[in-house]
Order: sequence, then structure tokens, then C-alpha cells
Amino acid sequence: MSSTQTGAATGDRNSFVYVVAGLAALNGLLFGFDTGVISGAMLYIRQTFELTTLLGFSVNPSYVEGVIVSGAMIGAIFGAALGGRLADRLGRRRLILVGAVVFFIGSLIMAVAPTVEILILGRIIDGVGVGFASVVGPLYISEISPPKIRGSLVSLNQLTITSGILIAYLVNLAFSSGGEWRWMLGLGMVPAAILFAGMLFMPESPRWLYEQGREADAREVLSRTRTEGRVSDELEEIKETIRTESGTLRDLLAQWVRPMLIVGVGLAAFQQVTGINTVMYYAPTILESTGFEDTASILATVGIGAINVVMTVVAVLLIDRTGRRPLLLTGLAGMTGMLAVLGAVFYLPGLSGVIGWVATGSLMLYVAFFAIGLGPVFWLMISEIYPMEVRGTAMGVVTVVNWAGNLIVSLTFLRLVDVFGQSGTFWLYGAFSLLALVFCYKLVPETKGRSLEEIEEDLRETAVGNGLEDRSSKATKTDD
Repeated sequence: MSSTQTGAATGDRNSFVYVVAGLAALNGLLFGFDTGVISGAMLYIRQTFELTTLLGFSVNPSYVEGVIVSGAMIGAIFGAALGGRLADRLGRRRLILVGAVVFFIGSLIMAVAPTVEILILGRIIDGVGVGFASVVGPLYISEISPPKIRGSLVSLNQLTITSGILIAYLVNLAFSSGGEWRWMLGLGMVPAAILFAGMLFMPESPRWLYEQGREADAREVLSRTRTEGRVSDELEEIKETIRTESGTLRDLLAQWVRPMLIVGVGLAAFQQVTGINTVMYYAPTILESTGFEDTASILATVGIGAINVVMTVVAVLLIDRTGRRPLLLTGLAGMTGMLAVLGAVFYLPGLSGVIGWVATGSLMLYVAFFAIGLGPVFWLMISEIYPMEVRGTAMGVVTVVNWAGNLIVSLTFLRLVDVFGQSGTFWLYGAFSLLALVFCYKLVPETKGRSLEEIEEDLRETAVGNGLEDRSSKATKTDD
């Protein structure tokens, strides 16, 4: 084969894998759309339903609003907890198809919900689909992608999350004049249907196929996404990886792995308790309280969503140049400052004439700092810092912690506002941001420019130096 033919073949393979990764990244768009769309819909849901009762019991309206918003998180925790196991049993591609169907059904139920209880049920079902998507989307992309472009392709998932949030804000704006919240929520069926239809024609993960004893099928998939010289080598790498993997929860709790488990769980919790999803879920509600009209509040959130997308692109471009820690620490410092400003905005009555604009600017900057730091860096680092044999188990545990934190924050935000006021609530999130800054400065390692094997080796050497490495892990390391 001539060099021209070889180049054309390589280009065809790259084009194919870009299509596959782009379709799979729609899992992130479902995630983002579900996160953003409820923020605008809540302004009008409260006008349709009586929110003082739930299941026949009299309750505080803010509690019901919190349950509506957080219903998706309840489902997502369940979906994320099962996602890894189902991905191994059903296959990555099949779980993506199942997740798309579940999300479609949840969106349909919300769109036609006759009562607030049915609306919450739809949110929970929607959330299960999101939980599946948050696990299987990045997993499928990473396993289908060639090593040289894996990082950029996996980053598509984070970019589509922020894009999904922005699209949701635009949908909210389009239907805000008539208060048509059912259309806002129901349009989630569209990306779910596109994802389902597209994945029908996509291949299964070659790694999963090999694990099922389907080596010929795995080789055929690899031949469509790799150069001829890489197919046999990668099959051998997959074989070696599967041979050495033995990850269980017990392995994850080994002394030498525990420091990175603390880092992952800490990052997962701090990503949520610093308040980002109060902005994503409640931005129109927050801005409405400053004097903006409903439509103006939703329009302002479109700007917030746009900033989120743009700064995520900036983070993707910088993360391999500046390193993880500089972006993480800069982002957290900026978030802490903006939360302090937001608290002051709602505390000082003298700013009442411009409070809406100051609040909008502060929220935009807060989201910008999150988007260059804690947002993308968290998901990247938890895929880097764990040893190969426990990486899947670790990511499952950390993802569940992340969704649980999301649930707690979304469920408690309005209650915190009732108790502490908006100023006190934002200052509380600011305190968590400051604590996160200290945590990251002290404990989070830099992983820039190092292979996963080098990171694991450093972790083992550090554990040996501190007397933490278990004998079993040493045996595993030396037993060949």
C-alpha cells in the first residue's frame, strides 16, 4: 500500500472514530440538558401545581421544589451505582441504548405529568438514564479511541455536558413567554432519540468483546479505528490488562491506595458542596429574587451557560499545558472570591438598584472559574490517579459520591436560604470552596505529562516510603 493510500486509510479511521465518539458523547448532552432544563421549568411548575402537599401530606413549598429538582439525582445515584456492573454484563453499547430509552421515557412522563408526584417520578426515571450515561459514556469513548487522541475524545463528554446545559437554557428561553414548562422538559426526548438511533449503527467496545471471548469481533472493530500495525499490539495490551485486573472494593481499601481514594472522594464531594449545581438548577430563581422578570432571568442564565461552554473549551486547551493543579487551585480561589461577592450582594441593601446585574456578573465569573478548574479537572483526575486493577471500582465509588453530593446540595439549597438567607448560604458555599482549596493544595498530586503506569509507580513508591504498601500489593506487583 502506498503512503498516500495509507494516509487516506488512517484519515478514514480517524473520521470513523470521531463519529463514534461524537455520538457517544451525546450521553453527556443528556446529563447537561437534564441539569439545565429544570432551572427554567421550576419558575412555571410552581404556577401549575399546588406545592404545599406531597403524597397527601402538608409540606413546605420549598421542600417540594427541592424534591422536584433533586428527583433526578436520586435516580442518577441508582443508575451510577448499577452502571459499571451493567456495562460489564450487557456491553457498553447496549447500556447506552438502554440509558437513552430510560431518559426518553422519563422526559415523556414529565411532559404529560398530571400531578406533582408523577412529575417527580419522571424526574427519577430521567435520572436513572443520566446515571447510566455518566458512567458508560466516558468508558465507551475511552475504550473505542486510539491512544494518541483518547484524551481529546474523552474530553468531548465534558464539553457536551456544558453544551447540554446551554441548550437547555436556550430551550427555556424559547418557551418562557408562554410558561410552557412541559415543552421544556419534554424536549429531552429529542437528544435521547438521536443517541439511540445513532448507536444502533455503532460498534461495541473492542475491550468488552474480547472479555466475552469474541476476539475476532474485537479485532474487526479495532481494524476500523486503528492502523494495521496497531491492531495486534492493542489486542495483546487488552489481554494483559484483563489478565492483571482483579479490582474489588477490598482492593480499593488497601492502605497504599487509600490516599488516592481520599483525594477522589474529596474532589467528588467538593465539586458539589461548593454550590455549582445551585446555580445550574436555580439560577433563574436566584436572579428573579433580585428583581428580574421571569424571561429576563432565563435570558441571563443563557449567558451563564455560554460562559460555561467557552471556559470548558479553554480548560481542555490548557489542561495538558499548564497542568491540573494550577487550573484547580486558580479555579477554587476564584470561586471562593465570587461566592464572597455574591453573599455581599444579597446582604447590602444599598445595592438594590444594581443587584441583579452584580449578581449576574458574579454568577458568570463563579461558573467561569468552576469551568476551568474543579469541573473538568475532577473527571480527568479520577481517571488518572487510580491503579489499573481498581480503576473501574474506584470510579464507580467516586461517581456515586458525586451524585450523592449533588442530591444533598440540590435538596437543601432552598431550605438553607430559608434558614440563613441568600447571603449566608453563598458564604457557606464559599467556606466550602476555601476548604477545598486547602485540601487540593495539600493532597492533590500533579499528573501532567505522566503515563498512567508512571502515576501508579509513583503511588506505590510513595506508599513504600511511608510504610503503607500492603504485602498483597507487593506480591501482585512482582508476580509475573
